[in-house]
Amino acid sequence: MTQRVTLGTLAGVVGFLAFVEFTSGVLQGYYTPMLTDIARHLGIPDADVNWFEGTQLMLSALVVPAFAKLGDMVGHKRMLLVSTALTAAAALVLPFTDSFALFTIAWTLMGFYVVWLPLEIALIWSRSRRMEGRSIITARAAGFLVAALEFGAITGALAGGALVDVLPLTVVLLVPAALIVICFFVILFGVQESPDPTGGRLDIVGLSLISIALIAFTGGLSLLRLENGLVNPWSWFVVVLGIALVVPFTLWELRHDDPLIDVRMFRSPALGPVFLTAGLFGVSVLGAQAPLSTFARTDPEVYGYGLGTTGFATSLIIGLYLIAMIVGALSFSPIARRVTPRVTLIGAATLVGIGFLLFVPFHDTYAQLVTNMMIAGLGSGALVAALPAAAASAAPPTQTGVATGLTNSVKTVGGAIASCVFGIALLHGATGAVQTGGTAGSLSGYMTVWIVCGVTALTAAVLLVFVPKQAFTDRAEDAVAEAPAVR
Repeated sequence: MTQRVTLGTLAGVVGFLAFVEFTSGVLQGYYTPMLTDIARHLGIPDADVNWFEGTQLMLSALVVPAFAKLGDMVGHKRMLLVSTALTAAAALVLPFTDSFALFTIAWTLMGFYVVWLPLEIALIWSRSRRMEGRSIITARAAGFLVAALEFGAITGALAGGALVDVLPLTVVLLVPAALIVICFFVILFGVQESPDPTGGRLDIVGLSLISIALIAFTGGLSLLRLENGLVNPWSWFVVVLGIALVVPFTLWELRHDDPLIDVRMFRSPALGPVFLTAGLFGVSVLGAQAPLSTFARTDPEVYGYGLGTTGFATSLIIGLYLIAMIVGALSFSPIARRVTPRVTLIGAATLVGIGFLLFVPFHDTYAQLVTNMMIAGLGSGALVAALPAAAASAAPPTQTGVATGLTNSVKTVGGAIASCVFGIALLHGATGAVQTGGTAGSLSGYMTVWIVCGVTALTAAVLLVFVPKQAFTDRAEDAVAEAPAVR
């Protein structure tokens, strides 16, 4: 028997997961206003800040497939606890080192938190299986979780920007570590496990193959950022090797009875464009974070561009951007009910593209940056909420966690690629001339960042046009449930 959807039912499904996403938001917003301060603390130029994002996103791309599959197999709550414990341990290292290498390793290991949202969406989908309007429940819950995430990001950005101006960096870096520890106990005592895990064995061979491929690919991108990396044939060889290694992984997964990733899902007319959209969206939502922060902090009197903002003023820009993301996340479900989820996703991706392309002519004042970021934020918030929920509703019943995880995996791969490319652009500029005489990135490099983000978002909007009109609705969900596995 199904249950009628009510606000009380929705609240029961979401439960304590909102606090988990609040913590995730704090992690995503807290450090951004202080990236320049961290760079000075470690004695590195601003362009090297992209190493933090690049390496963390690389780890994220590796762990999400495994944790998503394990969530389906042994329980989503259990994997939430494991990932939270690993994130807390890494965060506790940051305040106590001034070594660039050790700081980068710890920052990288904090990337385990990216599995939280896909695991939560899969858990909600599992717990709402006997409720009427399952797709609506999942979409609404995703909106609330993303709103909690962005509220946490606002809180983190404002707190981080304010604290870094008045407290030692060591003390400032302890705050998020303590919050993650609290989050662990909230999950332990407040979150119910998803029912009926599928069991089985983890596809270790498949995990190893995709891990090697991703390490080679993102490692090659990192080599390209080194001095003379762009003209070093070995850098390009490693990149191509990483791409080529996807072939044996795909062949193995197609033959496996219980694959790590059912690669046939990429051929689904509903899921394929969603995964591609997630990757293109990752370019802007993940890869552009550090460049936007460092551009705002760059002193215009020294370099001729930038705003020269303080840490707190930068956090206000980020805070307004995140408020727009909250509005976008909460608006997705009601708008999707009126014009279908597919059309709503197309509109969201278009807003992201417009917002970033507006940076090209309009980047000279505080008001211009805020306006551009809020336009992009409206679309970004809707996409963050919608993509995992859309994947859950379109996926085969036994692949829910894997499908939601894939949206994050592909998004993090897109972000990792963008982070490396943007690092090269900021260091070398569009003409390839290495920046000298300062620590700021090049203006032509920032232009490259904005154009790439805008074009990739608009490309995602075009891809979504080809998704079936009734995708991501309860009617589509019923069709998936009745149909055989994706072939």
